[in-house]
Amino acid sequence: MAKQAYDEVMATYGHRILPPNHPYARFVTKIAKRLVRVSGMDALQWEFHVIDSPERNAFVLPGGKVFVFTGILPIVENEDGMAAVLGHEIAHQIARHSAEKLSFAKVLMAAKLTLVIFGIDPSFIFNQLTLNFMMMKPFSRKCEKEADLMGLDLMAQACFNPKEATMVWQRMEASGTGKGVPQFASTHPSHKNRIVYLEEKIPEALQLRAQSDCTSDLAHFAEMFRRVQG
Repeated sequence: MAKQAYDEVMATYGHRILPPNHPYARFVTKIAKRLVRVSGMDALQWEFHVIDSPERNAFVLPGGKVFVFTGILPIVENEDGMAAVLGHEIAHQIARHSAEKLSFAKVLMAAKLTLVIFGIDPSFIFNQLTLNFMMMKPFSRKCEKEADLMGLDLMAQACFNPKEATMVWQRMEASGTGKGVPQFASTHPSHKNRIVYLEEKIPEALQLRAQSDCTSDLAHFAEMFRRVQG
């Protein structure tokens, strides 16, 4: 299933994927490497692709295949903003949300089958309205919130500024993306709600960042930069 999804994405966007040496691709990869290093999943065969397309979005496929649209770059604005987006996508992989959603769908299917066995019409409970608005979408929003909060910790551990995560969502809201869609009808939390719960979590993330060896880490990157320039 993961390979099929990957092949479908490549068939759709493959001709728009920027080469690895493109400045945008190098920008994303540089930040991604720092996040992967603290993820505990650095043995996974991660891939980070940048798609030249105006969508303000990014997504991850099972197996650590992350895709970032160039349309989101003006929203992230800087390395910390990009770390917030990539941390979110990497968190989805760590939490195995794709597998969770598949398992949840299987549980719903089993429940429907059980009702049929007992002679109860499952459409009374499992109609399209209840499936979408009372089951699948709330579950999806739960996964998104988990990825937001895990991603915040990841970016803090990787010595990025976690405060930038709320700034990203403020810029996303200002851009009009998702405007007019109430949260209950969406697979994602509203921008405002994201800002609220991320702000609540930021003090913990800052403490986590303080506990990381960011001074040595930044010195290491500065030394690497000097070597490249020299």
